[in-house]
Amino acid sequence: MLYKAMYCGLCKGIACSCGHKARIGLSYDVAFLSALLHNIAGADIRVEKQHCFEHCFVKQPMAVADDLTKELGALNVVLTYFKLTDDIADGDKGRGKRLWFKKGFKRAKKKYPELVRIVGEHMKTQAHTEKQKVSSPEIAADPTADMMKELSVYFLKEKATEYTNGLFYALGKWIYLIDALDDYEKDKKKKAYNPFLLTYGSESKEKLLQEHGKDISFLFDTAFYDMRENLAKIPFSFNRDLTDNIILRGIPMETMRVFKGEKRNKMKKRIK
Repeated sequence: MLYKAMYCGLCKGIACSCGHKARIGLSYDVAFLSALLHNIAGADIRVEKQHCFEHCFVKQPMAVADDLTKELGALNVVLTYFKLTDDIADGDKGRGKRLWFKKGFKRAKKKYPELVRIVGEHMKTQAHTEKQKVSSPEIAADPTADMMKELSVYFLKEKATEYTNGLFYALGKWIYLIDALDDYEKDKKKKAYNPFLLTYGSESKEKLLQEHGKDISFLFDTAFYDMRENLAKIPFSFNRDLTDNIILRGIPMETMRVFKGEKRNKMKKRIK
């Protein structure tokens, strides 16, 4: 219930910081970051029953969009805008989609220039790494992992520690690796960069996991270990059941879903 309220609160936060159109890029990953960062930072979460464009008739419990939520809403828009820009550079059709976020991105850049700088620089490094055709999945994931670590310092400020750095670095590595595994067959068909494809070259994701599943599982198990070890050393301001449940159980379950051939759930289905 709390996660759903924070998910709706992030949607409201996007509207406050970047406008209503940008809400179509609402991401489950950033909603989870909102829950995690609020807890570590000790920022109170106030839940109220409210209406929104999706719940016009019956009010739903929603987290009130505080300053942290609004800034995370801007992060959601910035990440979406840069991702679509990267897709366009790779030859995908994304110009029409990106137009939906252009105004919101400009608003984010004006309000939160340092946030846009962090994401922009690390995504530029990520693009450069991929252009170098780095075959190691672990090395390929470093720019995204570094971005998540720097973003955690940006949001947590004096609450940032070596353990929060380690947790967010591991989360960033997992995000990159699970997306690369999820996109394996799509990237193979398009002849696009994918570190798993370069390293192993299997004809399908099913074959990849049959032939090299142990090696790939080891990469993910290492990320899970780093998450667990750092998470255990971080003091939480509120009940940690929600964030523990997502990190210790939800992320491994999502990984297993992708290993079984199911697609990742990154955005609300209605906006795909």
